[in-house]
Amino acid sequence: MASNYTVVDHPLVKHKLTLMRKADTSTASFRALLGEISLLLGYEATRDMKLRDEEIQTPLAKMTSPILDGKKVVLISIMRAGQGILDGMLTLMPSARVGHIGLYRDPKTLTAIEYYYKVPGKLDDRDVIVCDPMLATGNSAVAAIDRIKQGRPGSLKFVCLLTCPEGLENFHAHHPDIPVITAAIDERLNEHGYILPGLGDAGDRLFGTK
Repeated sequence: MASNYTVVDHPLVKHKLTLMRKADTSTASFRALLGEISLLLGYEATRDMKLRDEEIQTPLAKMTSPILDGKKVVLISIMRAGQGILDGMLTLMPSARVGHIGLYRDPKTLTAIEYYYKVPGKLDDRDVIVCDPMLATGNSAVAAIDRIKQGRPGSLKFVCLLTCPEGLENFHAHHPDIPVITAAIDERLNEHGYILPGLGDAGDRLFGTK
């Protein structure tokens, strides 16, 4: 299995993910938990953001203190389920620019088909974080990163709630340079391309459509 990934092994992440996995967790609870976990994943994804020193005045004295350097971060959601992670990330980075990529998985071939693409222009020199709850077959993630790389972003990361060995392997076979930040690596894919044990269809559970 490729090694360019980070599992956010925090007790709160594990606890909230367990609650999300339960089949009887309500849509409202699932949505809230995904937002909370996403905020924690966001801390890890932004760990190496660039800083510069700035002279400021506190109520008591002048000092030199670190502040973020460079252009605003761009958060890109893979529709539709990526919206759940995006909302949590925006709590952490409310001034971030936002983009959306619409992809759906062909039920027979499991390949990703794009139907929508709208991201901020001039991604160069920007840190870009792509959000999608499930990195399952990896086909949608690969297609999204293929498209985003055309904008030559300054840095690029992929944040997901769950993945599996097959998904990581496929993703890094195409994009070995892109770090994946996830809450857990599950056992495997089933014959329909769903992660096991997983938590079901993230989009359906997030939006209550099933």
